This record gives sequence, C-alpha cells and structure tokens, in this order.
Amino acid sequence: MLGRLYESQNCSAARALELAGERWSLLILRNASFAGQTRFSEFERRLGIAPNILASRLDGFVKAGLMEVRPNEEHKGQNEYVLTEMGRDFVPAIVALTNWGDRWSAPNGPPIIYEHEVCGGAIHLELHCAACNETVTSDMVKARPGPGFHDDETIG
Repeated sequence: MLGRLYESQNCSAARALELAGERWSLLILRNASFAGQTRFSEFERRLGIAPNILASRLDGFVKAGLMEVRPNEEHKGQNEYVLTEMGRDFVPAIVALTNWGDRWSAPNGPPIIYEHEVCGGAIHLELHCAACNETVTSDMVKARPGPGFHDDETIG
C-alpha cells in the first residue's frame, strides 16, 4: 500500500506501517472505528480528503483485509466500507497513538476521549506481562527473537 515498502525489515511494526502508515490512513480507520462512518462521501466530507487519495486508501484497506465493501441498504447505489475483524483489531493501536499524542502533542488537553460504552469510564491502555500479569512500564520491555526471526538478522 505504501509507495515505500520495508522489505528489508523482518518486523511486524514495519508490516503494519505498510498497511496503515500512509497519510490519512489512521484517520480513515479512526473514523470507521469511532464515528460510524462507512460511506465514501462521509469520509470525504468529514476528513476533507481528496477523492483520489480516499479511493486509493479504501481500495488498499479492502485488498489488505482491513475493510470489506457492502451494498448500502439506505443509500442505494452507494457502497459501505465496513471494518473486518482485522480492521477492528486495529482499535488499540489508534487508542495508543491517541494517548501518546494527548500526552506530548495536545497542550490544551485531549481533543478526543475514548470511553467504555457500557459505563462511560475512560479507556487506558497498559502493558501487562502475560506470565505474572504485572503492569509493565516501557523501560521494562525488551525485545528478543520470535519464531519468525532469522539468524542472519538483528533486532531493531
């Protein structure tokens, strides 16, 4: 999807950037996830994105499996772009980037607040150890080779 691929990087973050790292991609996924937008015209109007760029991003999302195209029952002749399970699984990444942006790039406070739909509580992402369930800070995280790692590579 990106004009530039990260073929030399054996890294899941690089693969994710190839799918969702182009300009406008995160905002389209954000609006599909949280604003309920599904129609081309909604994305175009709300984001102020050029139609050719939007068409390219939506096409890429469909090809990559992040979205699927469905006929729109309410607006005949218009398709809906609906997040797939793969696309919905991207929500924590959006929340994490937003939290980081709130801390470091939002001097007037967070412009968007994510909350639990059921009780209204604020959503916070935390790192937890799968073995001991301890909350982990970023300085406590290390990287090691996984099953897809090749011996001739280095981490990072």
